[in-house]
Amino acid sequence: MNTSKIKSVVEEMVLPFLDDNGFELVDIEYVKEGSSYFLRVFVDKENGIDIDECVRISEFLSEQLDQNDPIPGNYFLEVSSPGAERPLKKPDDVRKAVGKHVYITTYEPVNGEKEFEGELTSFDGEQLTVRVGKQDQVIPYVKVAGARLAIVF
Repeated sequence: MNTSKIKSVVEEMVLPFLDDNGFELVDIEYVKEGSSYFLRVFVDKENGIDIDECVRISEFLSEQLDQNDPIPGNYFLEVSSPGAERPLKKPDDVRKAVGKHVYITTYEPVNGEKEFEGELTSFDGEQLTVRVGKQDQVIPYVKVAGARLAIVF
């Protein structure tokens, strides 16, 4: 089974539980590191998620995975918060980040740059505006390779 199929099956298993309990699915990763495979599920909620909630989600998902056995071979299951530098994977994630400090990378240069860090001042679904220093950078959303919240030191 390929990685995208595994992620899709796991999402179908866990999403109803997350929705029913007020959690948000941020991302799912299925990766090989060294000789081991890891299934990582990143979850959050409005005021952050704590370790007990991660354990609860992990126990639920572990039971579902044991019953349905969709992943061949051995792997480690990890359920955690996306952290302070949460990835912005979906357009709705980007909308929620307006007014926050972000780090954006692009597939190709925009105004000669491929990396932008500053305040996300707007997002209309087509393009986002990041205030870098005192200058606004308008970035077409289709050119965004990666986006995440960024910590200001």
